[in-house]
Amino acid sequence: MAKVLEKDKELKEKASEKVSSEKASSEKASKESSSSRSSSKSGQDSELLSLLNQQIANWAVLHMKIHQHHWYVKGPNFFPLHVKFQELYEEASLTLDELAERLLAVGGQPVSTSKEIARAATIEEHEPLETAEEMVRSLRDDYKQLIEETGEAMELAEEEKDEGTHDMLLELKTKLEKHVWMLNAHLGREVE
Repeated sequence: MAKVLEKDKELKEKASEKVSSEKASSEKASKESSSSRSSSKSGQDSELLSLLNQQIANWAVLHMKIHQHHWYVKGPNFFPLHVKFQELYEEASLTLDELAERLLAVGGQPVSTSKEIARAATIEEHEPLETAEEMVRSLRDDYKQLIEETGEAMELAEEEKDEGTHDMLLELKTKLEKHVWMLNAHLGREVE
């Protein structure tokens, strides 16, 4: 009986070692895959491809944040903000898709897992906000950050003579600037 228990223990240890080894290999492959997401088909890293991936990650985070605002908004502006937040998270979803498809079209690989998105995003998540004003202010600030980062990506696209990406980003930047203006108006503020 002791020999059977000892043999069983050995088998469990070997199985555990094998699982640990496979897990380590899987994690290494995942990291390598993630780091190659911004690489072009030729294997060369491009700062523009990395910035596009950063924006894909940002829009994924932003989509969830706006959806959160849509769910949690309350108060006297509930109805118009509930509808507006839905409009904005649907727009965020479309923007995310357009950016990812553009990245694929220029030879990159979009981030597509929660881990990759968390690593690449510069927009920060937060717990649900208490007031509608906090939600609007947070969204406005995120849009302002995206305007700045989109401008940087536009400059790189121009340097790399990627007119399609530049034009797409210009359209996006223009839309974001309008959103900032409207959110400031809602807050009773001038353009900041």
